[in-house]
Amino acid sequence: MLARIQQFIVANLMLLMSLWVALTWSYSHFVTAMGLLVFGLAHAAFLALDFGLGYWINRHDTTPHPDEFMLVRAWIGETLMAPRVFCWQQPFRWNAEPDCFENDSAVRKRRGIVFVHGFICNRGFWNPWLSRLRQSGHAFSAVNLEPVFGSIDKYAPIIEAAVQRMTAATGMPPLLICHSMGGLAVRAWLSASQAYGLVHHVITIGTPHHGTWLGRFSSTENGQQMRLSSPWLEQLARREPRQISQLLTCYYSNCDNIIFPASNATLSGADNRLVAGVAHVALAFDKRVMRESLAMLDL
Repeated sequence: MLARIQQFIVANLMLLMSLWVALTWSYSHFVTAMGLLVFGLAHAAFLALDFGLGYWINRHDTTPHPDEFMLVRAWIGETLMAPRVFCWQQPFRWNAEPDCFENDSAVRKRRGIVFVHGFICNRGFWNPWLSRLRQSGHAFSAVNLEPVFGSIDKYAPIIEAAVQRMTAATGMPPLLICHSMGGLAVRAWLSASQAYGLVHHVITIGTPHHGTWLGRFSSTENGQQMRLSSPWLEQLARREPRQISQLLTCYYSNCDNIIFPASNATLSGADNRLVAGVAHVALAFDKRVMRESLAMLDL
């Protein structure tokens, strides 16, 4: 569903750019070029607003505050990353790397990974990870969380099915790697099903464990659940056992333009790892995050 929505958005953007060229080319090549630049970089302005808000909100947070150079570098990186993910990988390449469950002796001797994406994303988000794992011979599965704008609780059956299938293929509990809202979806599944023994470890990347300031602007059900100290988050925390934090490694950044305050992406008692100077989407593809996460397959 999300792929179709994003395909529609990209197609209409391309149509608008084509109309702009047709209407202005004969008048002024410079005007045409400036208009195309505006179309192509409009998202950069919205990202700049996010970074500015995050910088302001984080000034009282316990996470080390970034300097202006670090923030600008993160903004440039996210400006380049966002079109690749939201205009290419997710709408048009969402199934370019199908789940890998080859039932052979090599797979059964290696732990597999289940990937869980975040808000307004689909399995195409994980393509760089999936390509790397296919080359290494590890089994993997990347879910699509639907309904796209439904309650986070409704994603539990999707996650459980992927975990069960991975365990059957490898003979071992899988490693779960989650970005943003995906970490909350996994926590909700674990809590509802008491399935703590069914997973090897859970890695969350930029997950709003305590909500995010930006959640106040969302009108969707899952977006509202991610508001700061939302009733849903408080209820989830109350029903979780204390030892849940021992199962989690939480990556977070002081330049996350979506999850702020930045420390809200951490959990007390978990293995919280700061990756300084990296934005929200880019954090999922940071070399250190990928290297350390994949190393947990062998632990």
